[in-house]
Amino acid sequence: MSLSSEPAVAESGREPIPRRYWIWLGGVTLSLLGSQMMAFGMTWAAAAWGGAFAGAVLTAVNLPRVALLLFGGALADRVGAWRVMITSDFAMAGAALVLGGAVLVLGVQPYLLLAIALVIGVVDAFYLPSSGSMPRRLVTGEPLARAMSARQVVGQLATFAGPSAGGLLVATAGLATVAFVNAGTYVVMAAILVGLRPRSAPATPPPPAGGGVRSAVDGLRVAWSDPVLRPALGLIAATAAFLLPVSGLLIPLLATERGWNADLGGILAGTIALGIVAVAVTVTAAGAIRRPGLAAAGGLALAAAGVLGLALASVAAAAITAAAVVGIGSGLFTAHVGPLILGGAPSTHLARVQSVLVLAQSLPLLLTNNALGSVSDLFDADVALTVCAAFLLVAAALGARSPALRGATLAIAR
Repeated sequence: MSLSSEPAVAESGREPIPRRYWIWLGGVTLSLLGSQMMAFGMTWAAAAWGGAFAGAVLTAVNLPRVALLLFGGALADRVGAWRVMITSDFAMAGAALVLGGAVLVLGVQPYLLLAIALVIGVVDAFYLPSSGSMPRRLVTGEPLARAMSARQVVGQLATFAGPSAGGLLVATAGLATVAFVNAGTYVVMAAILVGLRPRSAPATPPPPAGGGVRSAVDGLRVAWSDPVLRPALGLIAATAAFLLPVSGLLIPLLATERGWNADLGGILAGTIALGIVAVAVTVTAAGAIRRPGLAAAGGLALAAAGVLGLALASVAAAAITAAAVVGIGSGLFTAHVGPLILGGAPSTHLARVQSVLVLAQSLPLLLTNNALGSVSDLFDADVALTVCAAFLLVAAALGARSPALRGATLAIAR
């Protein structure tokens, strides 16, 4: 039976998400689990040489990823996202096998961790834009928002389960075993992509002529010139700058200042993630709001209110409630802005627009993580949270005032 066979009719009468998308998503789930296990194992091993070296390993992943993202998106739009992803999966499988074998022979060495981190960053720069465009390549029309919400659910679950599984595997079998398991997940993902790959390329206009740099930056041109993509990506950047640091940076600092234990800090971060998953599951089952631009702006405003609630919370119950509000608002924002961007991207620039999206998520964090950490040192974590809430409210208000976002629908661009 072909991997791409589709159900004829949805039981509910609504257009179904194609079966081939669920097959792809199953491979993504396995691959994400392997990647999270590998990331934990490498960070754990790097921590043996101190926090500075562990930070250097993370930087070795992030810098080439950010530097090469635009080129990765341009290559995918030129030679095909399927080819880029299959090649990248086999490259990552090979790198993981090399790491595992080297660890068995040489033990865990700092230069091995740095070398593999660089490889991961380079491959991610080419893989992420292609992978981000896959929902649009496999799903069209109304089901796109539901399909992307399902992708968000598995991403959150992998983020929960991957590090735990990685820690267990590192403790019982060592880093080499984690690397071998991760290699296996990449091979499975590559096999799924080969099975799902269309036998003939879709009839889309050819990419514009030009050199590599010109083709790479063309995604920036398209994103900036589009009246919907420009403000939507601006909201993405604001969220990356002032919402993403809440869980990873400011909640641990707030818990420490309030005298709360580490368990409560983990509960707060988990509550945010649970709120995101709850919204994603709801959208997957029921569909997105008809006006995604307004829904995204409203979700961002709700998340801002939750962040302010965290800053003002003096007891655990109030903090958990505020964290739930942050999660629900974040889920509403993500479930609607993602399909809006992917659905609005021209078919000739799907991967390049996705590379701009990943840049919009990555670059602000390089600045605001350090800045917000300094604000917390100079004042308190609640001051940093208040700053975040203020910027998020401004961004939400600007998004709601944008005529293009207010009138945007989930129509698919040509």
